[in-house]
Amino acid sequence: MNTAEQMKKLSRFTRRAHTPDEVYLFDVILCDNEIDRDGERFSLSALEELKSLFVGVTGIFDHVPKSSGQTARIYDTELCEDATRKTSTGEVYTCLKGHAYMVRTEKNADLIREIDGGIKKEVSISCTAEEQLCSVCGANHRKAPCAHLKGKQYGSKRCHYILGGITDAYEWSFVAVPAQPRAGVTKHCSAQNGTSAEVESLRRAVKEREQILDAVREDVKKDVSRLLSVSGTGAYRSILEKAADEMSLTELIAFRKILQRNAVPSCASQLGTLQESEQTVAPFRF
Repeated sequence: MNTAEQMKKLSRFTRRAHTPDEVYLFDVILCDNEIDRDGERFSLSALEELKSLFVGVTGIFDHVPKSSGQTARIYDTELCEDATRKTSTGEVYTCLKGHAYMVRTEKNADLIREIDGGIKKEVSISCTAEEQLCSVCGANHRKAPCAHLKGKQYGSKRCHYILGGITDAYEWSFVAVPAQPRAGVTKHCSAQNGTSAEVESLRRAVKEREQILDAVREDVKKDVSRLLSVSGTGAYRSILEKAADEMSLTELIAFRKILQRNAVPSCASQLGTLQESEQTVAPFRF
């Protein structure tokens, strides 16, 4: 995109036309599809949604929503793919790049120098995500949390949450500590409704529920392992135990019921054999 095209696009957000000398243009990587330090990642469809939503969004500092902190604005966005690079989940690395501008003033001269010098670099976004999908079972933690915990290994899968269903983009901020180190950015997903205290209370309740469900899942897994040991599965036992590691709690409970039903005739057969043996052996006499 040449300078004339850039000036035309940013003019949609100014009250008069500006010359290239009057503005400072720079690019920021807003977010990507890699798993971040919070154990979350944006889906490709979420990046597409953010691409349109972030056009015209203002840039501030540390997510402090004050007009005095407004420092820049995004006039255009694009999704950039790196075909030579794969994410930890096997997707082609894709990031959302924002094209931002500031009007040059004496006040922001130092900030511009800090951006050019790589001091002000990391940015974080604030948006609304209706979906927070578990990578293990697909449950939406915004509506019906499952027992899988972020960062924990379940068989061959490490649990993380996939963000999607983006409905709004509020702002992007210069921050000090990025959650997505590979992209050099951080992201911040806010709740749609409720105060911060209500949101924090809900998070604690969800975490407690996750811990309880995780304990229940471990107990059910132990029952399944015990039932497999007496079910006569033989060489298939290790395969079935590995499959059980990949199951959700609901699937494990259903599997346990099947094993319990199969264990009843097996026990009855063993009892019949024992009774036959008793008939053939002379009784002890005292």
